[in-house]
Amino acid sequence: MSNKSSKNNSTVSTIGVQEPAQVLSVNKWKFIIWLFIITIVMLFASQTSAYLVRRAEGNWAEFEIPTIFWISTLVLIISSATMHLALRAAKNNDNIKLKIFVAITTVLGLVFLGMQYLGWQNLQLQGVFLKGNPSGSFFYIFTGLHMAHLVLGLGILIATFLMAFRMKLNADNTILVEVCATSWHFLDILWLYLFVFLLYFR
Repeated sequence: MSNKSSKNNSTVSTIGVQEPAQVLSVNKWKFIIWLFIITIVMLFASQTSAYLVRRAEGNWAEFEIPTIFWISTLVLIISSATMHLALRAAKNNDNIKLKIFVAITTVLGLVFLGMQYLGWQNLQLQGVFLKGNPSGSFFYIFTGLHMAHLVLGLGILIATFLMAFRMKLNADNTILVEVCATSWHFLDILWLYLFVFLLYFR
């Protein structure tokens, strides 16, 4: 009887013990970058809403968007493709290709910034300035804000390149490359949205 009762007690005690629930963890860097993205989306959503409200009030001058902005858009799209190739290289443990594609993406990002500045100069030749008609002011603000955030993206790219150069990135450690790719693709999509928006609501 004692053996049976001890077995029953052990069975009851085993059944009564609950395994600890698994806690879902999110990488802090991924959390930060998504928080960063949400903040930027809210910022530009408010700015584009203000743009539409002000445009509806009248006194809105139309102007031609310089061709160089079209070319810079193509450059940014290509840079997004090279960033994708960099991430794939990291996952394949190909450090050489990772460094090459991150370097190319960085150069293309710098070219994009240079073209945006030249685009501003072309606008000034048309008589469109930051201080003047609201249509021109908004254009400078939108493109300037995007450029400022792109500079942050370039900072992440440079950090990724340095880590790859020091051989600290591999197939088991791709968090930094993933964060870099996420932020860069977002900035690409954001610019496409802004460019189409400014083309349509001139």
